[in-house]
Amino acid sequence: MGIIAWIVVGAIAGFIATLILGNREGIVMTIILGIVGAVVGGFLAGTFLNLKDPTGINVETIVVSVIGALIVVFVANMVMGGGRRRGIG
Repeated sequence: MGIIAWIVVGAIAGFIATLILGNREGIVMTIILGIVGAVVGGFLAGTFLNLKDPTGINVETIVVSVIGALIVVFVANMVMGGGRRRGIG
């Protein structure tokens, strides 16, 4: 998949993942997390589901990327302190 397609799919996956998880990330961070999620999702789909490497921008690629992005955004929130405790008062 070309770099432009990775960016587009990553942006879509990151946007959907942040909507589902209720995060407020910046556009650049959303795209980066989405691209990383697309790679993670593609790896997991290839490893566990024996799917070939998804290519192009289609429903299968976006679904795999969103699942990967959900995992990456969740882990990123845990690492970056997205689950911060709020002080009383």
